[in-house]
Amino acid sequence: MLDIVNVEKTFNPGTINENKALNGINLHLDEGDFVTIIGGNGAGKSTILNMIAGVYPVDCGNIIIDGIDVTMLLEYKRAKYLGRVFQDPMTGTAADMQIEENLALAARRGKRRTLRAGITAKERKEYKELLKILDLGLEERLTAKVGLLSGGQRQALTLLMATLKKPKLLLLDEHTAALDPKTAKKVLDITEEIVIKNNLITIMITHNMADAIRVGNRLIMMHEGKIVVDVKGEEKKKLTIEQLLQMFEVSSGSKFTDDKALLSK
Repeated sequence: MLDIVNVEKTFNPGTINENKALNGINLHLDEGDFVTIIGGNGAGKSTILNMIAGVYPVDCGNIIIDGIDVTMLLEYKRAKYLGRVFQDPMTGTAADMQIEENLALAARRGKRRTLRAGITAKERKEYKELLKILDLGLEERLTAKVGLLSGGQRQALTLLMATLKKPKLLLLDEHTAALDPKTAKKVLDITEEIVIKNNLITIMITHNMADAIRVGNRLIMMHEGKIVVDVKGEEKKKLTIEQLLQMFEVSSGSKFTDDKALLSK
């Protein structure tokens, strides 16, 4: 369902600021895979997501989604295959629009625009049912402006909007990092529920080592633009943070020094 084949990316090549962000990345994901990615700053985590989304062109290699080579497609053309949630809860919604209007935008993504009047009673009923999965009471606040919601409520709504059309691939870029621990856990629980219910291929970047081990069926650690650890299935379920750090040290030849991740132990 997703193949990244020999992908490389260097920023500012030939200058003093040259940075080889991805160094021959190969990755295959099957239907239903939920992959967590962890690594220090500059390891290449967000660059992978940006390459998949088409934010930057690859220097070489191929990106294939559901059998379709999207390597040369512009960002807006490959967006129909993807759902994406960013770290900033303010990014994924329109603050001045109502909750139901935001959901309508997500539901009509990729469809032809018509002159048909706003939101129908049938659509409103569907949105209420969708919002119930969040267990945040938003189904009773359909006409509330999104700007009045808390960060956690907005991030949960963004997650719902990103998965409304059941994308081929869901990209989560540290989507709980800006939330307090209690709210982050709630949003992460909602994430798991939505991903499992819709059988979505998901890539989630996180700095939280405990979450990286607990969530999903596969864990990847990156270092200097390379995948240095890749564990899945039963091996991942039994993994401890100490074992993960040891695997990283053996594979990369260096100690893991990301303070933010280490503080999450």
